[in-house]
Amino acid sequence: MGKINVARVVLGGLLAGLVINIGEFVLNSYVVAEESAALMERLGLRPIGMHQIGVFLAMTFVLGIVIVFVYAAMRPRFGAGVKTAIIAGVTVWIVAMFAQVADLVMGILGANLLILIGIWSLVEMTVASIVGAWVYQEAAPKM
Repeated sequence: MGKINVARVVLGGLLAGLVINIGEFVLNSYVVAEESAALMERLGLRPIGMHQIGVFLAMTFVLGIVIVFVYAAMRPRFGAGVKTAIIAGVTVWIVAMFAQVADLVMGILGANLLILIGIWSLVEMTVASIVGAWVYQEAAPKM
């Protein structure tokens, strides 16, 4: 069993994070912009500013790295390829959705918005995991 190629995890993860960030830009700027603004107003919060956006961007790149790391860790058991990438992406999506479900339980998010965000992010993370896995490869064994 080979060791995880950390450089390729980071490279693939940054590419996966870029895919997710593009998806999140479209989601938050066009698809749920009005609902998000109304939610922030209802909660008595100021609109999201550049500082928060910078933090979200960084978090999303880290999420991409985590997805590719999970893919790399799963490869010995499930094999390299799209199927394993999808399993890795869905696994990370399930964990990430716990926070969203908590927001639903607390009454912060409505069910319709949660479902929309959930489906959007499932597609987003699945595509990102496939793209990140495409970049990932094990280090060549030393002779």
